[in-house]
Amino acid sequence: MRKYKWGIAAALVLSAMVMNGCGKAGETQTQVVSESADADNTGKNDRVVVVMGVSSEPESGFDPAYGWGAGEHVHEPLIQSTLTVTDKELNIGYDLATDLKVSSDGMTWTAKIRDDVFFTDGKKLTGQDVAFTYNTLRDTSSVNDFTMLDRAEAVDDTTVEFHMKHPYSIWPYTMAVTGIVPEHAYGPDYGEHPIGSGRYILKQWDRGQQVILEANPDYYGEAPKMKRVTVLFMEEDGALAAVQSGQADIAYTAASYSDLTVPGYGLLDCKTVDNRGFNLPAIPSGSVSEEGIPLGNDFTSDVKVRRAINIGIDREEMINNVLNGYGSPAYSVCDKMPWYEPSAKTEYDPEGAEALLDEAGWKLGSDGIREKDGKRAELQFLYPAGDSVRQAIAADTINQLKKLGIDGQMEGASWDTAYDRALSQPLIWGWGAHTPMELYNIYHTMKETGIAAYSPYANQMLDQYMDEALAENDLEKSYELWKKAQWDGETGITQDGDIPWIWLVNIDHLYWVRDGLKVADQKLHPHGHGWSIVNNVDQWSWEQ
Repeated sequence: MRKYKWGIAAALVLSAMVMNGCGKAGETQTQVVSESADADNTGKNDRVVVVMGVSSEPESGFDPAYGWGAGEHVHEPLIQSTLTVTDKELNIGYDLATDLKVSSDGMTWTAKIRDDVFFTDGKKLTGQDVAFTYNTLRDTSSVNDFTMLDRAEAVDDTTVEFHMKHPYSIWPYTMAVTGIVPEHAYGPDYGEHPIGSGRYILKQWDRGQQVILEANPDYYGEAPKMKRVTVLFMEEDGALAAVQSGQADIAYTAASYSDLTVPGYGLLDCKTVDNRGFNLPAIPSGSVSEEGIPLGNDFTSDVKVRRAINIGIDREEMINNVLNGYGSPAYSVCDKMPWYEPSAKTEYDPEGAEALLDEAGWKLGSDGIREKDGKRAELQFLYPAGDSVRQAIAADTINQLKKLGIDGQMEGASWDTAYDRALSQPLIWGWGAHTPMELYNIYHTMKETGIAAYSPYANQMLDQYMDEALAENDLEKSYELWKKAQWDGETGITQDGDIPWIWLVNIDHLYWVRDGLKVADQKLHPHGHGWSIVNNVDQWSWEQ
């Protein structure tokens, strides 16, 4: 058995407290129904009002089985405890767990847990609760992926074994977002009235309006500094109005509002792995899926075309034009992660892009658009209808590609049809998570079809590296295999490889923050303007 020594033996390790955490930059309003929003008493009683987007409200409540803590907006579940945590560098540490081992074949994980943890109803948390949680999520969850888990078994009150169906080296990352529920108090209405052992207690939930959290007085870790947290759910214009009227202490905002000045507030700029990019079908057209969906694209099936597009887009220009400067260039779905392969980075090279298109036989026509064998170089970009940022990214991409002689159009599409249509044309996607499975889910081929799930592509060597990474019983060593899956010197998904996806920008998450509120230093936020900002709200404080 390999014993992990990740160095974080306490429940939660506090990040350094810094002013405005990530770095200070610069018509119906939802009614604020919590008295804690009053501007004249803000900061006097260790309470804070946070405004999030409407989509951040958990539709199914605060039940880990139905997405709380996981899904698209991965976060620490606050109300429940987790076995592990991740630090700012996304290294694994301990919360409930005090020790974690994995067998040499990667098929059994053994966790020792604390014996001093109680649920908020006074009942002790034991290994039976941990096993119950994981087996329940395996059987019922529609959001979490537990297909790799055969069963969880409580050996005794402080020891749990996880028996896997196949090796899964990144299991500790799943543990970091899986909140533990009490077997004795779990039922159909748990999501509305959750009992946990985490830093906060759900005091009140007014659907469509707000959630009120209060510090758990019996929390086993360091006592939360922020005793009461009110989370309001508003559209962007409502969030802006809330800070302009002084009703909120911190509120998310869009880059389009970033040039405003709000008296009494500063702009918090949080770095992310919330990336935007588009797929390029890597096989020719002409085939269909078993469901009759068209597959492939004749233009993008040429690797030289894909490479030309990748180096022919000025990402810095896009960040300035679309995001008002609040973003960073993206070159991979693994940007900034411990498993990121640095050779994915490319330089903007329009001359090199034009040379590649020339080599591929696409010559400039009289109208400035390239042609080959009587066909025009053109692409139809899809973006999710109603997403103004992705629409603007699509428009900017089209404008830039036209300089290379590639014509483009764009169309807003519903998700009901977008997934299918992306099998034959590019779609502006949003990805980004604190786990290598993001790489796996995008690029690994499916057994049923022999191609990747979201865009036609296949590379057996890539599959092999990712399978070996999951089978590796040393988490640190698995990172090197994930890197090789991106580029091993001969093949991969970077510029010198197959480049079946083009990654454009990582979108900064922006928040208005009331003067005097000290937001703890943030981890890189994953995809989604969700609960990530309050992952460490227990460490926030007000200046005296």
